[in-house]
Amino acid sequence: MFVQIVVSFAIVLLGYIYKLIKSPPPKICGSPGGPPVTSPRIKLSDGRHLSYREAGVNKDEAKYKIVIVHGFASSKDQNIPVSQELVEELKLYFLFFDRAGYGESDPYPERSVESEAYDIQELVDALHLGSKFYVIGISMGAYPAYSCINYIPQRLAGISLVVPFVNYWWPGFPDHVSGKTFRRLPLQDQWTFRVARYASWLFYWWMTQKWFPSLSLLSGDPSVFSRQDIEIMKNMPEVSQDKSRQQGDFESLHRDIMVGFGDWEFSILHLKNPFPENEGSVHLWQGYEDKIIPFEINRFISEKLQWIKYHEVPDGGHMFMFNPTMCESILKELLLG
Repeated sequence: MFVQIVVSFAIVLLGYIYKLIKSPPPKICGSPGGPPVTSPRIKLSDGRHLSYREAGVNKDEAKYKIVIVHGFASSKDQNIPVSQELVEELKLYFLFFDRAGYGESDPYPERSVESEAYDIQELVDALHLGSKFYVIGISMGAYPAYSCINYIPQRLAGISLVVPFVNYWWPGFPDHVSGKTFRRLPLQDQWTFRVARYASWLFYWWMTQKWFPSLSLLSGDPSVFSRQDIEIMKNMPEVSQDKSRQQGDFESLHRDIMVGFGDWEFSILHLKNPFPENEGSVHLWQGYEDKIIPFEINRFISEKLQWIKYHEVPDGGHMFMFNPTMCESILKELLLG
C-alpha cells in the first residue's frame, strides 16, 4: 500500500512539473480561436506563412530595396524615422516583416540562425524584388543579418548591423572580451541566458516563474536603457507589443533568445567578406553607452573582420537607430558611402 502511495505521488508530482515546464500551444493567426490575419502574407516552401509590410516608394520605381529585420519583442509595425524627402530623393523601398512566431508570421519550432536567412530570401523572391537587396538588422534582428552574410552573400547589395546582438558563447572570443562583459550583466540576465543555452527545455518555466527575476529587459526597469535611449523612446510612436507577441511569448520571445544564444552553425570570426570586389559594404553600428549590447564585443569583431566598417557612436545607447538624424546617417552610409 505504501509503495502504491509513493508511486501515485511521484506520478502526480511529475505531471505537475511537466505542466510547469511545457509551453502552451501557440495561438496561430487565422486558426480557430487564434488572432485574425490582417496583413499580407506569403506562403513559404515548408508551408509556413510570413507576414510583411511595404513602405517607401513603389518597388518597381525603387533604386534601393531594403529589408528591415526587427529586434526582440518587436515586429514589422516598428517604423524607422526616415523623412519622406529622403525616401523620394533616393527612391527607397522598405520591406518589413514579422520573423517566425512574431506578429502574424507562423511559429517555427525548427527555427534556427540558418532558417532566418532563407526566410528572408524566400520573402524577397516571392515579392519579385530582384537578385540583390540591402539588409538592416536591428539588435536581435542582427543574427538573421549575420546569417544572410554566411548563407546568401550572393543576394546582398549591402548590409548594416545596428546595435547587433552578441552571443557570449561564440567560439574564438577571449575571456577578457566575452567573459568579462558577460559577468558585468545583471545577475538575472546571466542566469536567463545560461538557461536558454544549457537547459532550453526549462526556459519556458524560467521565463514564467515568479520565484526569481528573469530578463531585465522585460521587467520595465528603466535602468537597462541609457539616458539618450529614454529621451528617444519618449518621442517614438507607440507600437503594440501585444500584437508582436499575440501568438504566444514562447514562440516569439523565448525561442528568439534560445536560438540566438544556442550553438550557431557557423563562426562569426570565420565569416567571409560578401563583397570582395568592393561592390557593396558591411557596416556595424554600436553605441558606446549601450547598456544592452556591450561595445567591447562588437568592437572586437570589427578588429578581427576588417572588411566591416565600424561606427561607434560616443553618446549612443541602444535606441539611436530611432533618432531621425542617426537613422538617415545609417541609411546614407549603407547606400551612398
